[in-house]
Amino acid sequence: MEPFFPELHPNPGWHEACNSDDIETVDTISSENIGRHCILELYKCDHAKLNDEAFIRTTITSSAKIAGATLINLVTHSFKPQGVTGLALLAESHISIHTWPEIGYAAIDVFTCGDHTMPEKACKLLSKDFSAKHFSFKNITREIPKEIKTLHRES
Repeated sequence: MEPFFPELHPNPGWHEACNSDDIETVDTISSENIGRHCILELYKCDHAKLNDEAFIRTTITSSAKIAGATLINLVTHSFKPQGVTGLALLAESHISIHTWPEIGYAAIDVFTCGDHTMPEKACKLLSKDFSAKHFSFKNITREIPKEIKTLHRES
């Protein structure tokens, strides 16, 4: 399957109508992997939503829930004159959002560990919630380095 967006620079290759359904969900991760780290960049978003701290708190909470993750803490900060940063601490890792309303852009990370989480579903929701016209998505599998695969965790 072709990635749903090529590299950002020099030509992002945006399609006129992009659909967050193009984000492929991975059902499970192997015992060789720690988790999945999704990098989502949203373009031409709703400017008001990008600058609304309450909206961002709500959408982070919803995205954690739909990903099957456990929200431990949520911190947001509104910048002057504009922009919001939000960080969700998850039992499984984190979700972060940084917005630039003046250019309609949001940079989002969703990193989850464990085979019960679905970070791609969080990305689909976030893309729809911010009304993004274009986006870039990368799904990175975090692997256990071969040097430590044989080590056992202490209880």
